[in-house]
Amino acid sequence: MKHGSDKPDEQRRRLTEAPVGRLVARLAAPTVASMLVSNLYNAGDAWFVSRLGTSASGAVGIVFALLAVLMAFGFLFGHGAGSNISRLLGAGQADRARVFASTSFFLSLAFGALVGALGLLFLGPLARALGSTDTILPHAKDYMRWLLLSAPLFTASCVMNNILRYEGRAFYAMLGLLSGSFINLGLDPILMFGLGWGVTGAGVATAVSQAASFAILLSMFRRGRTASAFCLRRVSLRPATVGSILAVGSPSLLRNACNAIGPMLLNHQAAAWGDAAIAAMSIVGRVSFLATAVAIGVGQGMQPVVGFNWGAGLRGRVRAAVRFAVAAGCAVTAALALPMFVAAPALVRWFRDDPAVVAVGAAALRWQAATLVLNHPTVCTNMLFQSLGLSGRAALLSTMRSGIFFFPLILLLPRLWGVVGVETAQPLADLLSFAASMPFLLHWWRPSHAPDERPGGR
Repeated sequence: MKHGSDKPDEQRRRLTEAPVGRLVARLAAPTVASMLVSNLYNAGDAWFVSRLGTSASGAVGIVFALLAVLMAFGFLFGHGAGSNISRLLGAGQADRARVFASTSFFLSLAFGALVGALGLLFLGPLARALGSTDTILPHAKDYMRWLLLSAPLFTASCVMNNILRYEGRAFYAMLGLLSGSFINLGLDPILMFGLGWGVTGAGVATAVSQAASFAILLSMFRRGRTASAFCLRRVSLRPATVGSILAVGSPSLLRNACNAIGPMLLNHQAAAWGDAAIAAMSIVGRVSFLATAVAIGVGQGMQPVVGFNWGAGLRGRVRAAVRFAVAAGCAVTAALALPMFVAAPALVRWFRDDPAVVAVGAAALRWQAATLVLNHPTVCTNMLFQSLGLSGRAALLSTMRSGIFFFPLILLLPRLWGVVGVETAQPLADLLSFAASMPFLLHWWRPSHAPDERPGGR
């Protein structure tokens, strides 16, 4: 594979010398665009499936939990490699960066295949474990089957997407994501309604779109557009290499594991109020993620700037990148949360015009919108520590919102407050996560503390 010998040096100069605010914005723009379009695809997919009925709409929430499981493995290797790669490229060590790229890519394929095989073998029990009721189960199994068949491509695509972002090539990552999203949205009505495949059509469309994204992302590496490359002979199973990938990627694994377990618990708790409550909370998750996706996109635009400049020893630029990302992300999130709060009933009704679904969904969406702006500083703090290789702190912070705080709240509050407890568990977890994460950021920010950190430390 061609790399272009001058490309790593050119990219390093750009990321370590260009004005920080403009650089973060330029890197965040394609990432935000891809996150928005990807989220709109998710919303569109949920809309098409909801045309099949409330139980089918509930299956989307089950599938969302499965996607979180697959993302947990994809982002484990993707973030674990990407953070190492950006710091190595910042330090001028492109050859070592390619070892991390190859190792993470092939490991993600293997783990995706393993998860897919086990999931297909235990499809029914898995669907029930994810929160499926008897009426949702047939729809969930039809959808999940195709998702599991494409699992290796999905996990490997997560790795390629993250490597591209950490190299500061977010535009190429965007192309891979957007192409898959558009293909999926185009195939949904054709397969679901044109051919009459129903929920199975949605699953097939998802699998085909993931294969397309995989092929497009892989072509970026094969055509020499990147400093990284994938080659079996560069795969290293040495404890130092694999251990570094797993350690740095562990916050992403934990975060996405919580994102998988959380919806399972939410679905089980919401089931006490019927399929309508499960469908409502699934819709709320999709809609509220619109604002969260923008915040994540801004944070992801910050990550390569942090990684390269930390590797190059330019601590002041790291601080400037964090400052810009937090301010910009909070502003955009607040601008999105306000109309979400005001138009909550109409937004839920657009997905499913069922009074029971709207009643639960509108209240939950308003609670979520009220706390969304607090989520962005929490996300940026986690991304900062992961980009610096400070995996211990990043791992702790990554589990707060969807794990440490959410798990006990979703188990306790419905017992105390009924369906209101289901609606408010996540917003309260967001509030507590913000309060717990800010001391970590402020401690790192102290002038006498931050410059003394070392890349790769914990």
